[in-house]
This record gives sequence, structure tokens and C-alpha cells, in this order.
Amino acid sequence: MKKMLLILALALCSYANAQKGSVLVMGNVSYYSQKNSGFNLENKQNGFGIQPKIGYQFHENWTAGIESNFINIKQTSLEGNKYKDQVYGFGGFVRYTRPLGSIFSAYADLGIGYQNRKETFTDAVGQTYNDNNGFYAGITPAIFIDISKGFGLNFNIGGLNYTSLDTDNATGSSYRTKTFEFNFGQSFSVGLSKNF
Repeated sequence: MKKMLLILALALCSYANAQKGSVLVMGNVSYYSQKNSGFNLENKQNGFGIQPKIGYQFHENWTAGIESNFINIKQTSLEGNKYKDQVYGFGGFVRYTRPLGSIFSAYADLGIGYQNRKETFTDAVGQTYNDNNGFYAGITPAIFIDISKGFGLNFNIGGLNYTSLDTDNATGSSYRTKTFEFNFGQSFSVGLSKNF
């Protein structure tokens, strides 16, 4: 029994050490489409997002790198009204990973960076817009499942996010919006990753 425990401990240590010095490439892609109709109204909404990350695992449990995101949402109504929302972000992240065996790992990402959001609304009267600039910070816990040789799936169910945006709009006014969001258990995301 002692030999089995020793072999298991060595296997776990060699698994953890095999990841040190590797490059992590990962990302999430999302798409959704929604159509609402009734009472002589029709509303269509489409959204697309991509969030790539690349990092360097400098320790058995620690990874640091850069991240970005792009989200594009379009909405149209039967009356011809159009709404467009585009979000761009770029920043850095630090990840702490804890192996739970030879296949599973738990990790948490702490990300912080710059964010830009452009909202445009067009109707029969004209066009209005909001141009938002600021920063974001977030903590995202997740589970990694190693499918084959460092290639795997990432699952998360929300996290903790903070955003501070300064807004300029078509009327010439400006204001600041601060958002704190705790959505743990309220969202679900699946991503792919590969350690090289």
C-alpha cells in the first residue's frame, strides 16, 4: 500500500512539473440569437463574442499572461430601430491552478485591463451614441479537464466582476458608471485550452 501511495504521489508531482515552463493558449467563443414577436412587434437580437488568452506558466501552480475580448451585439425591431453594442477589452491575468488528480484541475483567474464600449441607437429621428472608456477587473474560478496531452476543456459558472467606465454621448454630456457584479452560479461558460 505504501508503494502505491508513493507511486501516486510521484505521478502527481511529475504531472505538475510537466506544466512548468509551458505556454498556455485558451479562449472562449460565444454566439446567441433571439427573436421576440407578438402584439404586432418583432425584435431580433444577435450576439457574438470571443475571449482569447495566452500565458506563460512560470511555476507549477502559477501562470501570467495577456487577455483580450471582443463582443458584438446587434438588435433590430420591426419599426426599423437598430441598436449596436461593441465591447473591446485588453489586459493581463494571473492564474493559480491546483491539480485535483491526473485529469482535473481547479483554477482561478484574476484579470485586469482596459475596456472600450460603443453603443449606437438609430431610429427614424436620427442616431445617438455612447462612447465608454475605462477599466475592468474580475476573478473567475473554473475547472480544467485534461483531455489529451495538455489539451482540455475549461468550465466556469460565473465569478466576481468590477467595471468603471467614463461615458461621452451625442449630447456632449459625460458621466461615470461603476458596476459590481457577483454572478457565481448564474452563468455558465465552456472554453478550450492547450499547454505547449
